[in-house]
Amino acid sequence: MINLLIIDDEIEIGNFLSRLFTAKGYRVQVVNSGKEFFSINFSLQKFHAAMIDLKLPDVDGLTLLQQLKKFQPRCKAIIMTGYSTIKTAVEAIKFGASDYIEKPFDDIDLLEKQIDSLLEDNDKTAHETIKSIAHEIGFITGKSEKMEQLLKTAYKVAQKNVNVLIEGETGTGKEVLSRFIHHASPRSQESFIGVNCGAIPESLLESELFGHEKGAFTGATQQRKGLFSIASQGTLFLDEIAEASRSIQVKLLRVLETREFMPVGSDKIFRTNTRLIAATNEDLQEAVKNKKFREDLYYRLNVVHLTIPPLRERKEDIPYLIEHLLQRFPNSNITFSDDALAYLQRYDWPGNIRELANFVTRVVALTDSNQAVITPGDLPISYFAISSHPNIGRTISKKSEESELESYLHRWTNQVLTVFNQKEEISLEEILDQVKDLEAYVGKAFIMKTLKDVEGNRKEAAKRLQITMRKLRYLLNEK
Repeated sequence: MINLLIIDDEIEIGNFLSRLFTAKGYRVQVVNSGKEFFSINFSLQKFHAAMIDLKLPDVDGLTLLQQLKKFQPRCKAIIMTGYSTIKTAVEAIKFGASDYIEKPFDDIDLLEKQIDSLLEDNDKTAHETIKSIAHEIGFITGKSEKMEQLLKTAYKVAQKNVNVLIEGETGTGKEVLSRFIHHASPRSQESFIGVNCGAIPESLLESELFGHEKGAFTGATQQRKGLFSIASQGTLFLDEIAEASRSIQVKLLRVLETREFMPVGSDKIFRTNTRLIAATNEDLQEAVKNKKFREDLYYRLNVVHLTIPPLRERKEDIPYLIEHLLQRFPNSNITFSDDALAYLQRYDWPGNIRELANFVTRVVALTDSNQAVITPGDLPISYFAISSHPNIGRTISKKSEESELESYLHRWTNQVLTVFNQKEEISLEEILDQVKDLEAYVGKAFIMKTLKDVEGNRKEAAKRLQITMRKLRYLLNEK
């Protein structure tokens, strides 16, 4: 017989759940406080599942969850929560909860289905489903525990109709994670549409999001639907949300609060059922403090908060990522030696997966043979000699950095002088290309050194080098 533990301070709810699941043949025990929970002799009583309310008068549900997992690690747990505490419920998943459900229980059939599913031995099935969806959309996680936990949480969140905020450095794969959430959700057969809020001028972004009427502005020659209409039953991904203007933020807030919007130039109100996922490489909490981002909009977006770790914190995944990236070139049989992969795992990859993808593309393009094994000697010096992140265990000394730069400049100079002194015909275009390579290498070397000095703070590095962030990303091959 299934033993079910229910922890809720509302006696009516406890009695209701007890009757519901007793009728299904479960043995149910109800406790109404943390004190009653700690009076249970867990060495004698074994539970298959537990339903835990997040808010109790004498203790919070997260504490009870952790204690339950300590007493009985195999006991499945589902968190009961109100809308205002969904963010905490998602945190509970990270502490070992299998799922969460919102109160009040509007759909009893759904509640029963969740508990029945919880009691099935479906961990393996869920794991296989997660891997299958990730593989389908090209979201490679490798063996990183951080990424595995992130995907588990994202998979659980995908089933709920809540907004998600994804934070992470440039190039970490925020849009790919948002696609994973969409494909793992009940909306997977509907539209997924993404837009970069920082790449479109404010006047055009409003029209892009909400649509416009014919004649609403110069150039509006016909009526156009906005993304909130097109993706009404699907998912809308707003990348670089921190770049949205205050005016756009106000309009987004209204949509999130009322599910209503008005196209530009229209006096009609339209409704949308879009699921919103927003992403940023900035610290939105800091942006709120600096009055750059609306606090009320931040809390509306930040119902569920997911953070993608940078590549330097998951270097064990680099070989898997490279293997996946090489599959983009079906006519090539290029591989990397173990030594080459070891060197690449020493590098910090400040541009993250995007920089790694650019690097693999460059290697394939410059390799003469379609069947080659890339060794350390084939790698650009910068990818294993210059390291910037303060936490890396194999940080290269300033003297070594100077030595590598000096070595590169010496080789480059000798090559150019050799060509300059030869009496045969030369290709000036090739020489000028080498000059561009020199410029890129030296620029990147200075950036990496400065990033190391400022402990990876890109804004501070750009300020010290007197260049824009756009220029910094360009020189790091994050175009």
